[in-house]
Amino acid sequence: MIQLHYDPGTAAMVPHILLEEIGAPYERVLVPRAAKAHKQPAYLRLNPNGLIPVLVDADLVLYETAAIALHLCDTHPQARLAPPLGSAARAHFYKWLMWLTNTLQATLIVYFYPDRWMDEGNAAGAAEVKRHAERKVAALLEQLDAELARHGQSWFGGTQYSALDPYVFTLCRWTRNFANERPAREYSHLGPYLQRMLERPAVARMLATEKLAPPFV
Repeated sequence: MIQLHYDPGTAAMVPHILLEEIGAPYERVLVPRAAKAHKQPAYLRLNPNGLIPVLVDADLVLYETAAIALHLCDTHPQARLAPPLGSAARAHFYKWLMWLTNTLQATLIVYFYPDRWMDEGNAAGAAEVKRHAERKVAALLEQLDAELARHGQSWFGGTQYSALDPYVFTLCRWTRNFANERPAREYSHLGPYLQRMLERPAVARMLATEKLAPPFV
């Protein structure tokens, strides 16, 4: 059986939603960051980076959220969570998946952990980095909003729900407490889109299982 190693509210939300969408049996393994469980030797044997999530599928141990999403798409083609191989739509699917993990998520990590880019004790420098990261994320949210406006369809990739949607939803959720810039829910196209995501049963089950409290986005 598939195992998803997760902690509530983290990037593990992406494969968590996908597994609920697929409907295949799986087991959730809680890795509480508050207890530093992701830095313990047992977890580091699964992911030496000490990051969440990890997916275990028989003998396969996989980390990196985008890689896990692609694996679930490829091993459950009946769920239609990715466009057909070799199609232009599939190429754009890859593009946006890489953009989400390498551009938007990476910038959000700077926003949440600005001290990692500063010398110890440089609180003013960390605050400045945080402000710049929030401003950069706002520009990236504009890009997401513009893409939804461009095609005018229900889901991020167009008419068909895909693995992009849990990823967009998760990263947009991380902006819900922005202080200086608009959170994703306040953008004209992202706001209704996030509401559509909240209406999906798989998303509702994930939120309930992870015991996440409002505001959800």
